Amino acid sequence: MKNQPLVSIITITYNAEATLERTIASVRRQEYPNIEYIVIDGASKDGTLDIIHQNQDIIKAYVSEPDYGIYDAMNKGLKLANGDYIWYMNSGDELAEASTLNTAIQNAPDGADVLYGETVVTDMRGETIGERRLALTEPLTWKSFRKGMVVCHQSFIAKRAICQEYDTKYRYSADFDWCLNILKKSSKIHDTRLVLSRFLDGGFTKQHIIPGLKERFSIMIKYYGIAKTILYHIPISIKFFSYWIAKGRF
Repeated sequence: MKNQPLVSIITITYNAEATLERTIASVRRQEYPNIEYIVIDGASKDGTLDIIHQNQDIIKAYVSEPDYGIYDAMNKGLKLANGDYIWYMNSGDELAEASTLNTAIQNAPDGADVLYGETVVTDMRGETIGERRLALTEPLTWKSFRKGMVVCHQSFIAKRAICQEYDTKYRYSADFDWCLNILKKSSKIHDTRLVLSRFLDGGFTKQHIIPGLKERFSIMIKYYGIAKTILYHIPISIKFFSYWIAKGRF
């Protein structure tokens, strides 16, 4: 990987004038030289397009048109991407540091299928709230998701060759299915041991937490079977409600 593979960073937006510049700025300050930045907008009615036009020096390609939901938009981005690796960073989310991508790539083994790392949660002011509720305590495999989505989608960089399109029958948790599918096909999964992303609290998944959890349950049945999924949800449920009570967020 020391030959600096092309990394396609894809941002999904809709009426995102309050958050998009933060994301673009985090891409712009990257020290890594081989980035293809793509923005997929759902025909925003605010100033989002103005921000896109003001930053076309860094945005390689963009689309602004109606879509059938966030995962349809992500599929559009995937189809446009020419990179060796794919990294989704939605509006309001940020690459953690200027050195983040360069360090992650330079320290990864040749031919890595997935690079992953940690995430910190931020508020609308960009202030750090804390770490995610779920944390990975073991080397990542497809079996790790039996504990839930232990790696944030925004801290998951996947080789383009093994990226399938998002299954849009899932309206709220297709990213969970997408990551699981990729991990199951991966033979070389690399822990960057970095905070890769700063995740804006209150995003799409959190706004639809209950239907999203129902979809995750059905996705887990697909990969792990119903008996194991029910068994796995005993500690998942305990940790979920314990964290909610202790932190006041989930």
